[in-house]
Amino acid sequence: MRVLAINDISCVGKCSLTVALPIISASGVTCDILPTAILSTHTGGFAGYTFRDLSEDIPAILAHWKSLRLQYDIIISGYLGSIEQIDMVKSIKRDFLKEGGLMIVDPVMGDNGKLYTHFDDRFVREMRGLCAEADVIVPNLTEASFLTGCDYSSIQESDYPALLEKLGQFCPLPSVTGCDIECGGRTMCAVFYTRADGSAAHFATEKIEGAFHGAGDVYASALVGCLARGVDMDEAVRIAAQFTTESIRQTALDGTEARYGLNSESRMYAYLQALDKAARKA
Repeated sequence: MRVLAINDISCVGKCSLTVALPIISASGVTCDILPTAILSTHTGGFAGYTFRDLSEDIPAILAHWKSLRLQYDIIISGYLGSIEQIDMVKSIKRDFLKEGGLMIVDPVMGDNGKLYTHFDDRFVREMRGLCAEADVIVPNLTEASFLTGCDYSSIQESDYPALLEKLGQFCPLPSVTGCDIECGGRTMCAVFYTRADGSAAHFATEKIEGAFHGAGDVYASALVGCLARGVDMDEAVRIAAQFTTESIRQTALDGTEARYGLNSESRMYAYLQALDKAARKA
């Protein structure tokens, strides 16, 4: 089983490829990487960071890979800094994804109801087109609202199933993170997703207050690890969401500055135990 992770490298602040590579590899599959950019730190909470776009380097990398006849069982794309890179990922899917392989897109565009700097409506439209070529997408609630044209500020718990249905019009298995729900008189954090049979479902975990950078990357990477091992969508979402929640809790307990990412390392063993148990049953 061979996975390709397409994302940026943020040298400090655990996110993107510095999260994807260790989690997916620890899951028991080969993980190759294609960096889209390299930054001294990620852009959330740090000032004066450096940024180098690697778009000019990617064609030569892909040409070399073609000479090696590389093919992938799963491709996951994350942060893409331009429409040009979106087009590159579409070509990568055509050239490197095995027949019957899984294309997963994390449509990194924004959070808290706003697009990240440098992204605009045209980028959203192009990202929607990339999502339409995916088997699984893992947007947060902000990204899901932009993809579907919904008003983020007015979305309520009762709207989540309809939002999932709209995403399902162009991707068969959407999984939306960061959805707050009321359960037993307290607020929980839920993932709303579509099962392989087309039915809607959700999985809720404890909501830990605060902004924790890299949580979406931990979730997406753990989900890929589970799917790569043959775990079904229900179990994959449950395991990935639980691992992410435990990583957030550990970060809060440690008192680590949120901008430096989640302390998922100490929760990795529990994740791998859950994954191995589910994979044996698959």
